Amino acid sequence: MSIGNAIRCGKERNIRKLLAAVPVLALVSIAGASNADAIECRDDYQVVQGQLLATPYCADGYLAKVARGYGVRVSAREIRNNPNKKAEVCRFMGHDTRISHICQQYRNGRPGFGR
Repeated sequence: MSIGNAIRCGKERNIRKLLAAVPVLALVSIAGASNADAIECRDDYQVVQGQLLATPYCADGYLAKVARGYGVRVSAREIRNNPNKKAEVCRFMGHDTRISHICQQYRNGRPGFGR
């Protein structure tokens, strides 16, 4: 085998490997898209077939958004994955009427913190 043939064969192998990898990479990128990317929230409601549905997922995202407005550094993922963080945020600003229903369980059954 001459050097030219070896180079040509090496290039062909690389091209074959690349062409074989393209469908695999496409599948991985499709499978890698998280379900969270597909969920559309409007405040604490999820949009399902054009209708608004109250879901814990969107409520946690809205709670994080309102908390950031108060200067709390917290993400929706943090609130979803750490119940203690959610309780802490609710104790800090659960009096806000926008999220009082989300924080209801952290109020000891009372309709307001000071009442």
